Amino acid sequence: MDKVGTLYKSQQVREIFGLTRRQMQYWASTGLITPSYMTPGGHARYTFEDLVALKTAKRLLMGGGSVQKIRKVIAQLRKALPSVKRPLSELTLVATGEVILVFYENTVFEAISGQQWILKLAEIERDIEKWNQKNQGINQKRRRYPVMLSLDGKTHADEAETAQTQGA
Repeated sequence: MDKVGTLYKSQQVREIFGLTRRQMQYWASTGLITPSYMTPGGHARYTFEDLVALKTAKRLLMGGGSVQKIRKVIAQLRKALPSVKRPLSELTLVATGEVILVFYENTVFEAISGQQWILKLAEIERDIEKWNQKNQGINQKRRRYPVMLSLDGKTHADEAETAQTQGA
Protein backbone atom coordinates (compact mmCIF):
# COMPACT_ATOMS: atom_id res chain seq x y z
CA MET A 1 0.00 0.00 0.00
CA ASP A 2 1.30 3.47 -0.97
CA LYS A 3 1.36 5.43 2.30
CA VAL A 4 1.97 8.75 0.52
CA GLY A 5 -1.22 8.53 -1.59
CA THR A 6 -3.46 7.18 1.18
CA LEU A 7 -6.03 9.41 2.86
CA TYR A 8 -6.90 8.68 6.49
CA LYS A 9 -10.22 9.33 8.20
CA SER A 10 -10.28 11.22 11.50
CA GLN A 11 -11.20 8.08 13.41
CA GLN A 12 -8.23 6.21 11.92
CA VAL A 13 -5.89 9.04 12.89
CA ARG A 14 -7.25 9.10 16.44
CA GLU A 15 -6.69 5.37 16.74
CA ILE A 16 -3.17 5.54 15.29
CA PHE A 17 -1.98 8.31 17.64
CA GLY A 18 -4.27 7.96 20.64
CA LEU A 19 -5.74 11.42 20.14
CA THR A 20 -9.24 12.47 21.11
CA ARG A 21 -11.83 13.91 18.74
CA ARG A 22 -11.78 17.08 20.83
CA GLN A 23 -7.97 17.47 20.47
CA MET A 24 -8.09 17.08 16.70
CA GLN A 25 -11.03 19.49 16.37
CA TYR A 26 -9.27 22.06 18.57
CA TRP A 27 -6.01 21.74 16.65
CA ALA A 28 -7.89 22.17 13.36
CA SER A 29 -10.01 25.11 14.60
CA THR A 30 -6.94 26.96 15.90
CA GLY A 31 -4.97 26.30 12.72
CA LEU A 32 -2.34 24.16 14.40
CA ILE A 33 -2.94 21.21 12.08
CA THR A 34 -5.68 21.15 9.51
CA PRO A 35 -6.55 18.18 7.31
CA SER A 36 -5.38 18.45 3.72
CA TYR A 37 -8.75 17.39 2.33
CA MET A 38 -12.41 17.68 3.20
CA THR A 39 -15.07 15.48 1.63
CA PRO A 40 -18.15 17.12 0.08
CA GLY A 41 -19.96 16.02 3.25
CA GLY A 42 -17.46 17.97 5.43
CA HIS A 43 -15.44 15.01 6.71
CA ALA A 44 -11.71 15.48 7.25
CA ARG A 45 -9.20 13.41 5.34
CA TYR A 46 -5.55 13.37 6.40
CA THR A 47 -2.52 12.65 4.22
CA PHE A 48 0.63 10.91 5.38
CA GLU A 49 2.26 14.36 5.62
CA ASP A 50 -0.61 15.44 7.92
CA LEU A 51 0.08 12.37 10.07
CA VAL A 52 3.74 13.36 10.36
CA ALA A 53 2.65 16.84 11.49
CA LEU A 54 0.19 15.37 14.01
CA LYS A 55 2.84 13.05 15.45
CA THR A 56 5.30 15.96 15.67
CA ALA A 57 2.73 18.14 17.47
CA LYS A 58 1.92 15.35 19.91
CA ARG A 59 5.62 14.81 20.69
CA LEU A 60 6.22 18.55 21.16
CA LEU A 61 3.31 18.67 23.59
CA MET A 62 4.64 15.64 25.46
CA GLY A 63 8.07 17.33 25.57
CA GLY A 64 6.69 20.34 27.43
CA GLY A 65 5.49 22.61 24.63
CA SER A 66 2.01 24.15 24.60
CA VAL A 67 -0.39 24.46 21.68
CA GLN A 68 0.07 28.23 21.80
CA LYS A 69 3.86 27.91 21.72
CA ILE A 70 3.73 25.43 18.84
CA ARG A 71 1.51 27.82 16.85
CA LYS A 72 3.97 30.64 17.58
CA VAL A 73 6.86 28.42 16.46
CA ILE A 74 5.08 27.56 13.21
CA ALA A 75 4.42 31.24 12.47
CA GLN A 76 8.04 32.19 13.23
CA LEU A 77 9.43 29.35 11.10
CA ARG A 78 7.24 30.34 8.16
CA LYS A 79 8.70 33.86 8.36
CA ALA A 80 12.29 32.73 8.88
CA LEU A 81 12.19 29.88 6.35
CA PRO A 82 9.77 30.90 3.57
CA SER A 83 10.59 27.82 1.51
CA VAL A 84 9.21 25.60 4.30
CA LYS A 85 5.44 25.45 3.88
CA ARG A 86 4.61 22.88 6.57
CA PRO A 87 7.17 23.13 9.39
CA LEU A 88 5.72 20.31 11.50
CA SER A 89 6.13 17.79 8.70
CA GLU A 90 9.12 19.25 6.80
CA LEU A 91 11.47 20.01 9.70
CA THR A 92 12.77 18.06 12.65
CA LEU A 93 11.58 19.77 15.83
CA VAL A 94 12.43 18.77 19.39
CA ALA A 95 10.92 20.15 22.60
CA THR A 96 13.23 20.45 25.58
CA GLY A 97 10.83 21.85 28.15
CA GLU A 98 10.08 25.45 27.22
CA VAL A 99 12.50 25.49 24.28
CA ILE A 100 11.71 24.06 20.87
CA LEU A 101 14.76 23.29 18.76
CA VAL A 102 14.78 23.13 14.96
CA PHE A 103 17.15 20.88 13.03
CA TYR A 104 17.61 22.42 9.58
CA GLU A 105 20.42 22.19 7.01
CA ASN A 106 23.18 20.92 9.32
CA THR A 107 22.41 23.38 12.09
CA VAL A 108 20.24 23.52 15.18
CA PHE A 109 18.54 26.66 16.42
CA GLU A 110 15.89 27.74 18.88
CA ALA A 111 12.61 28.10 16.97
CA ILE A 112 11.43 31.45 18.38
CA SER A 113 14.66 33.41 18.77
CA GLY A 114 16.61 31.76 15.97
CA GLN A 115 19.60 31.38 18.30
CA GLN A 116 21.97 28.71 17.05
CA TRP A 117 22.49 25.88 19.52
CA ILE A 118 25.22 23.70 18.09
CA LEU A 119 28.47 25.16 16.89
CA LYS A 120 30.30 23.70 13.98
CA LEU A 121 32.86 21.12 15.08
CA ALA A 122 35.63 22.88 13.17
CA GLU A 123 35.10 25.99 15.32
CA ILE A 124 35.39 23.93 18.50
CA GLU A 125 38.53 22.21 17.21
CA ARG A 126 40.10 25.63 16.44
CA ASP A 127 39.23 26.86 19.95
CA ILE A 128 40.87 23.78 21.49
CA GLU A 129 43.98 24.22 19.33
CA LYS A 130 44.29 27.90 20.37
CA TRP A 131 43.93 26.89 24.00
CA ASN A 132 46.55 24.16 23.62
CA GLN A 133 49.01 26.57 22.02
CA LYS A 134 48.41 29.20 24.70
CA ASN A 135 48.88 26.71 27.52
CA GLN A 136 51.80 24.83 26.00
CA GLY A 137 54.36 27.18 27.59
CA ILE A 138 52.54 27.14 30.92
CA ASN A 139 52.46 23.34 30.98
CA GLN A 140 56.20 23.15 30.34
CA LYS A 141 56.90 25.33 33.39
CA ARG A 142 54.76 23.25 35.72
CA ARG A 143 56.24 20.61 38.02
CA ARG A 144 58.61 18.44 36.08
CA TYR A 145 59.29 16.06 38.90
CA PRO A 146 57.49 12.81 39.47
CA VAL A 147 55.17 12.49 42.41
CA MET A 148 55.99 9.61 44.74
CA LEU A 149 53.15 7.70 46.32
CA SER A 150 53.58 5.93 49.63
CA LEU A 151 51.81 2.77 50.70
CA ASP A 152 49.42 4.85 52.81
CA GLY A 153 48.20 6.60 49.59
CA LYS A 154 49.67 9.98 50.44
CA THR A 155 51.65 11.91 47.85
CA HIS A 156 55.15 13.06 48.61
CA ALA A 157 55.84 15.65 45.92
CA ASP A 158 58.52 17.42 47.95
CA GLU A 159 60.40 14.19 48.57
CA ALA A 160 60.14 13.35 44.87
CA GLU A 161 61.49 16.78 43.92
CA THR A 162 64.35 16.47 46.37
CA ALA A 163 65.19 13.00 45.11
CA GLN A 164 65.17 14.25 41.51
CA THR A 165 67.42 17.26 42.20
CA GLN A 166 69.90 15.14 44.19
CA GLY A 167 70.19 12.66 41.38
CA ALA A 168 68.68 9.80 43.35
